[in-house]
Amino acid sequence: MKKEFNLEGYLSNGVENIVKNAMKATLTNPEESLFLAKYAVASRKARSLRQGAEAKGEHIPPFLISSITSSCNLHCQGCYARANHACHDAAAADQLKGTEWGTIFRQAKELGIGFVLLAGGEPLLRMDVMKEAAGIQEIMFPIFTNGTMIGEDYLKLFRKNRNLLPVISIEGNQTGTDQRRGEGIYQKLMDTMEELHESGIFYGVSVTVTTENLPEVFSETFLDGLYQKGCKLVFYVEYVPVDHRTRELAPGDAEREEMAKRLVSLRSTYEDMLFVSFPGDEKSSGGCLAAGRGFFHINSHGGAEPCPFSPYSDTSLKEVPLREALHSPLFLRLQSEGALLEEHAGGCVLFEKEELVRQYAQ
Repeated sequence: MKKEFNLEGYLSNGVENIVKNAMKATLTNPEESLFLAKYAVASRKARSLRQGAEAKGEHIPPFLISSITSSCNLHCQGCYARANHACHDAAAADQLKGTEWGTIFRQAKELGIGFVLLAGGEPLLRMDVMKEAAGIQEIMFPIFTNGTMIGEDYLKLFRKNRNLLPVISIEGNQTGTDQRRGEGIYQKLMDTMEELHESGIFYGVSVTVTTENLPEVFSETFLDGLYQKGCKLVFYVEYVPVDHRTRELAPGDAEREEMAKRLVSLRSTYEDMLFVSFPGDEKSSGGCLAAGRGFFHINSHGGAEPCPFSPYSDTSLKEVPLREALHSPLFLRLQSEGALLEEHAGGCVLFEKEELVRQYAQ
């Protein structure tokens, strides 16, 4: 008889592995190790809260993605946020205030959400939100940044508040990074990584994996360069097409199998580095983890969306608390009618079913 998939156990065990591996990666950094030891206690408490809710028939995901601003200082090629008209040069007037984000983060802590990924636009344009996040040490806040705005003020904030974890976006080598992000950006990122390393700040990088750059960004040559600059965390994010013309860049089953094999090898070779793949193998996680199964996305205006790659919403955090947003009609319908569990060609199941999500959100 086939054993029923335990989603809560799968997610919570995944969180514990991330924390355990992060502690291993910071053994030579006393300040970081001390923070992570305290965070491990908070993480266990968060798991207990989620398990308590699960026992009462309510599923609380351990992760949340928050796009805290709609503005960005770069114009990267293939940016899904600009393609979805969720990102602009200037911030929208009706985006959430810093205090409103603080309220959401505190509600997340009370629910047992232990990781809140901060994105944008460019999240470091919102120092007010960063200060709100810094005050909630029970939550880890990976900050997905283009890395161009990390100056002395942010170095000081990161040194003091270890729950703020800068994750710098890079495309691979200098040619690929400058081609997508702009001339001179690669060198700027190298200088920033050096400053973070010298300041003893635990940081990571985020790499968008395509069918074109997969061999390079999983190579020891690329990772040796990051390791020498003190990088301890690598997020591999599978490319999701911004339109159907770039579908061939999205990793398919063959590429995902290759990524999985390489990750096993890299974790053995770089024992004091942490590698995270997103969204990873959906077969092992029982399907897509969006729409509240493992996480959901809050846009800069407060709209609750299934994920950043599926920008549709029928519920606003300006009007309802976080717990209620988790039970949005859109999320419940995506979960109950099986859209998150269906097979798809590659990339993202919600991208494949964009029209269906649009209909559900109406």
